[in-house]
Amino acid sequence: MFGLYRSLFNEDHELFRQSVRDFISKEITPKNAEWEKQKMVSREVWLKLGENGFLGIQAPESLGGLSITDFRYNAILIEELGLSGCSAPAVGFPLHSDIVLPYILHYATEAAKKKYVPQMISGEYIGAIAMTEPGAGSDLQGMRATAEDRGDHFLVNGSKTFITNGFLCDVVVVAVKTDPGKGAKGISLLILDKDMAGFTKGVPFEKVGLHAQDTCELFFEDVKVPKENLLGKIGDGFNYLMTELAQERLVVALAAVALGEYMLQATISYVKERKAFGKSISEFQNTRFKLAEMTAALEQGRIYCDYLVLLHNEGKLDSAMASAAKYNMTELQCKVADECVQLHGGYGYMWEYGVARAWADARVQRIYAGTNEIMKELIARKILK
Repeated sequence: MFGLYRSLFNEDHELFRQSVRDFISKEITPKNAEWEKQKMVSREVWLKLGENGFLGIQAPESLGGLSITDFRYNAILIEELGLSGCSAPAVGFPLHSDIVLPYILHYATEAAKKKYVPQMISGEYIGAIAMTEPGAGSDLQGMRATAEDRGDHFLVNGSKTFITNGFLCDVVVVAVKTDPGKGAKGISLLILDKDMAGFTKGVPFEKVGLHAQDTCELFFEDVKVPKENLLGKIGDGFNYLMTELAQERLVVALAAVALGEYMLQATISYVKERKAFGKSISEFQNTRFKLAEMTAALEQGRIYCDYLVLLHNEGKLDSAMASAAKYNMTELQCKVADECVQLHGGYGYMWEYGVARAWADARVQRIYAGTNEIMKELIARKILK
């Protein structure tokens, strides 16, 4: 973004980018501070996103989508949200479209697609995915939520935690054990919706960052889920998760780079204006070297992510590549966040400054979508097999 020539996008992409940027500046940036106080974004903005065609663009036109299978458009949405500095929406909106919706599009029955997809595209239904459980963390095979086959329905019991879009969600893809004795082969995926008896939500968590994101626990007590809400086949849920997690980790990497670029640009502007010892902070060698280091690293990261977006378009993005991107870019994001706060001095610790909020928001990126320790394990498996 700092003079880097990007051949990834054509004129149509840039026109789309401008429409996204205009929407963000009008409907998101001015309202983010209020959303942070409320611990969630408004339902109104979800409906406006739907009205403007920014949700589920990859869904077929028959279900209300735009049939756009070029992931570069999805990348633009993620990138522009990150560049705005509003990282909570940057997590919640792409999660809905690029992480939750693909499970339904790829594995749901036709009846379930017709029931949920159009309303997810319009913004009437907000999507979430529930994998993590209290005490289990990244250990998906250690989950305890169960779904007992009762003939014409599944009976779901258990709980999930740290669920993005959790409090507002209308539809959630839930990972459950349909055969607890089979390990990974006993995991299945079900679609639950807010109207199912026994499905309740906790209050939004008090988090260190991502204050505008409604993260909470979900509870299931004898929830009857119709068989048509099974995604794919019984026992294949773990394989579906491993397949779709590559895109999820790419989404996190793209957001990380964009948010890093946002922080760097904000810091460049700040050091040009701020004076100390009779001159601009930007004239000090330490400042100049730190800015140069961050610029070089972010440009390299951007090139790498652009390459992976193109590979993903060709169906060639694998788990190890996505894990490497998620690991590298989130580590870089946190490093940039720390350096930018330092260059702001005491003001960098004030919530009114964007770098302070971005610093608080950055830390969790190394934890969700699989911890960075898990990412290194997945990379190692590929290079040592």
